[in-house]
Amino acid sequence: MTQEHQQQHDNHDAPAPAPRHSTAVVTGAGSGIGRAVALELADAGWSVALAGRRHAALEETATLAGGDASTLCVATDVTEPAAVTALFETVRDTWGRLDLLFNNAGTFGPGVPLEDLTFEQWRHVVDVNLHGAFLCAQGAFRLMRDQHPQGGRIINNGSLSAHTPRPGSLAYTATKHAVTGLTKSLSLDGRPYDIACGQIDIGNAATEMTAAMTRGVPQADGSVAAEPTMDAADVARTVRHMASLPREANVQFATVMATKMPYIGRG
Repeated sequence: MTQEHQQQHDNHDAPAPAPRHSTAVVTGAGSGIGRAVALELADAGWSVALAGRRHAALEETATLAGGDASTLCVATDVTEPAAVTALFETVRDTWGRLDLLFNNAGTFGPGVPLEDLTFEQWRHVVDVNLHGAFLCAQGAFRLMRDQHPQGGRIINNGSLSAHTPRPGSLAYTATKHAVTGLTKSLSLDGRPYDIACGQIDIGNAATEMTAAMTRGVPQADGSVAAEPTMDAADVARTVRHMASLPREANVQFATVMATKMPYIGRG
């Protein structure tokens, strides 16, 4: 047997390296887009930590995902720094590493005119959508930076409101514009550590939060009109694609929306 054939024979006989186990944290995983993404990732073989305020809702998601050891329910208020720290410590202690954060937890807040928006209402939206997104991104970043091999991916849930507002959406729109800045800064600051960051901007996915769309919502011209929606599973498949890319590639911004919703040209 020649040296070349011997090497091929040895390589053939050597066991193939096992694929590295992929782990994810999904915030807001108890319902809506968070649940859809968690189920999509679980179906693709990921181990998924389900984070959200309502433990019972997380358990429902885990049951839908198969209810085995590949899902981990961690009741988490993303506005509380100690709770977010505990979430990522639990992931580290359970699986040893984190490959993906889908930074999804958020709230619309009240759809009221600016002059009627209270400071408490404003602060609640900022606490969840911006402070919560920051705390979760920071927790994931630290874990991804310090683990071996180093690196990971963060996907922030933006919104079409990160680009164009709806009437009466000041707090939500301001925070979603801020999430875009968070995404850009994370992308830059993550480069030395092989941490990629992208953002998915979603329009009218059919969830509990968007149920009013089909009944009629205020438009920029002062009218009220029903709007088309799309299946949240279409969003989940997009997140799965973004998450499955090799670390050398990144979807920086993706827009996924109901085809006929008033966005392009609205106002």
